[in-house]
Amino acid sequence: MPRVDAVRNRERVLEAAKVVFSAGGPEASLEAVARTAGVGIGTLYRHFPTREALFEAVYRREVQQLADLAEKLKQEAPPIDALRQWMRSNVRFVATKKGMSEALALAAYKNSELFSYSFDQLTRAIGGLLDRAVAAGEIRNDITPEDLLRALVGMCYMHDRPGWQTSVLRLVDVFIDGLRNRPVAHRSKANPRRSP
Repeated sequence: MPRVDAVRNRERVLEAAKVVFSAGGPEASLEAVARTAGVGIGTLYRHFPTREALFEAVYRREVQQLADLAEKLKQEAPPIDALRQWMRSNVRFVATKKGMSEALALAAYKNSELFSYSFDQLTRAIGGLLDRAVAAGEIRNDITPEDLLRALVGMCYMHDRPGWQTSVLRLVDVFIDGLRNRPVAHRSKANPRRSP
């Protein structure tokens, strides 16, 4: 098989796996992935000899796409909008990951480099967007990329029910708005804070 076809088939399998695993979770069949990708099961196994290898490849691909998106947004969007759009895209990434969480936990147990890789990539991606927003004076300067990732993960995993994505996307907007630099508000003399 020509190399270009092999690369194309691999990408089709990864895209199909993302869709199938997101809908059916870790127990979704590899046959369904092959069928969705329009390839034979032999082709799937040639690229990904185990279920865990396929989960890991989908995960790495999603992380790389988020890293690439951060670079693209730096060129195309104002700083605050770039940060907001990237965090919203991360919610969609987590939606994919939630369907694969059990298999990813197994893959990570066998290969802790998977989560080290993703943490490093995502920290660098969001760090570049954060630095740009801070430099533009749009975001407060006392937050770290790790803080943003922790907040995002917490928002996503506390909403594990139907419609959770809509709720989390709204929370992302509230969170970003809360990070914005604002003029210092003068405490109202009519309503001073009282000591207990």
